[in-house]
Amino acid sequence: MKYKILLFIFAVIFLTPCAFGETSSDNVKVEELAQSELDNEAGIEIEKPAVQYVSVDVGPINDVDVLWGIFLQNPDTSTAVDILIKLGKLGKGKKYIIENLNNYLMGINLLFKSGSAVNYVVVSACISALMELGDSSSYPALFSVLYAGYPEVIASEAHGALDMIPGNLHQFLLNVITNNPSDEKFAAFRTAVNSERLSISERGHLAERALEKALEENEENIDLSVMRYSSVNALTRFRWTRANALAIRHYYRVQSEYQQNMVPKHRFLEAIACLGAVGNSDAALVLGLQLGLINARTETTGAFDPDITMAIVQALGRIGFHAAFDHLMYVSNLPYPDDIVAAAGEAINRLKW
Repeated sequence: MKYKILLFIFAVIFLTPCAFGETSSDNVKVEELAQSELDNEAGIEIEKPAVQYVSVDVGPINDVDVLWGIFLQNPDTSTAVDILIKLGKLGKGKKYIIENLNNYLMGINLLFKSGSAVNYVVVSACISALMELGDSSSYPALFSVLYAGYPEVIASEAHGALDMIPGNLHQFLLNVITNNPSDEKFAAFRTAVNSERLSISERGHLAERALEKALEENEENIDLSVMRYSSVNALTRFRWTRANALAIRHYYRVQSEYQQNMVPKHRFLEAIACLGAVGNSDAALVLGLQLGLINARTETTGAFDPDITMAIVQALGRIGFHAAFDHLMYVSNLPYPDDIVAAAGEAINRLKW
């Protein structure tokens, strides 16, 4: 036991701030820590003191090992931020420093996600340090910030860091969307579509995969449900034609949901717009059939939904497949309002023969 105590005192002396030029008051802290260990070895129960924060002027220190040692000693906010700034500048190329910071940020994110309070200023400084170090091994740690539930300003900093650090961000996000839990899939999708670094084709590909994974789920999950509708809107914006088959699957699902009053009408209108933006002849046949049914009901009962009818007519014009000609022509023979008749005429003019 004697050797164990001596080793402990030696470790405390060389790992506490007094080793880096602290005042004599810190020597008292060392003695108190050593005495605490002695008391513990003797089986004496003592009341634990309040958390003590270390304050160190790290300006003259340029040794990353020393800086990291101080960082592990529960420094106050100012000291921690100063250390992280210096590590960001001095730690480039030092894999173990980058790994240490990655692990630290991952750990803090897990604590925060579990409900523990964390120091936002230190989290922000850690994100900045990793961005400065610029190593793609930091992608997972920075990404974990995005689904931990931080305030938007912290999440934005992590998103900016992901965009700035060189590496295959597209592949990283694709892997997350494909393999990870639903909340991480959704976070990766949002990161992808909002990335200024990824190309339109890369974002379209990731939105396609997001829609595919969302459609695979039989039971509704809030993250996947929102991701499904959001990915459809993204595909519409990117005009990603490779997602045509998925867009048709989504159309049929949301049509059923709308008919059962499970979703508002604008979700069905978004599905129609997506077919118009990314659809091919298959999508034109689907929408043409729907317009034919609407025409038949309008002719028989005079009842139709003007928003849905207009959306289908416009989508058929955007696709431009000539098989829709008969259905579009018949619009002018029915009691539709002038704007729908005019839209049908414009759609006919855009058909390709």
